[in-house]
Amino acid sequence: MSVLTLAVPSKGRLMEETLARFAAAGLEIVRRGTERGYQGHMPGLGDVSVAFLSASEIASFLKSGRVHLGVTGEDLVREAVAPGDGRIEEVVRFGFGRADVVVAVPALWLDVDRMADLEQIAPVFRRVHGRHLLVATKYRQLTRRFFADHSVSSYRIVESLGATEGAPQAGHAEVVVDITSTGETLRANHLKVLSDGIILRSEAALFASSLSPWTGAAEHLKAEIAHRLGA
Repeated sequence: MSVLTLAVPSKGRLMEETLARFAAAGLEIVRRGTERGYQGHMPGLGDVSVAFLSASEIASFLKSGRVHLGVTGEDLVREAVAPGDGRIEEVVRFGFGRADVVVAVPALWLDVDRMADLEQIAPVFRRVHGRHLLVATKYRQLTRRFFADHSVSSYRIVESLGATEGAPQAGHAEVVVDITSTGETLRANHLKVLSDGIILRSEAALFASSLSPWTGAAEHLKAEIAHRLGA
């Protein structure tokens, strides 16, 4: 039985960059069975089992303690737990998978440039239209915390399950909170990022769960992995 379980992304560029970073540190990760298998191991560290999961699953598994370590985006971890929550600890930042979680509004809203402007128009919008501003997002908790910090309360979240940036043009929302690397997709959908609307500058990192069963051997393996990865 393995002493420590490590979760890594199961597909896409994030998986490729994660495996390359570990390999460069002398920590090769090998899948068991087929190339699409969801289990693996690290030949150099025989007591480590590897689970290939989606990036969002990794954040959830870290939160519940179902894995000891996991590589995922900081945006997903901060959506799962608030800053300062001791359940998930950052171990090593990787410098790839960089993207920003931002607040964006229609580019035609010329008088809305900052969160304070959004706070001012929200009650006016409600009086005129008879409803709250609608904010489309996959990041419900990040949105609530950020809007509260900027005293914006007259809004309602519409959960986005698809292309969030298309919500305003489709008439499903007025504002979006979304993740972006270059901003090109937002601009293509006639949206602009508020000047103080960057909620989080995210990147991929190795995280540890405080709720996992940390034996002395598991702690030793964590320290070895972190050291090799440059912590």
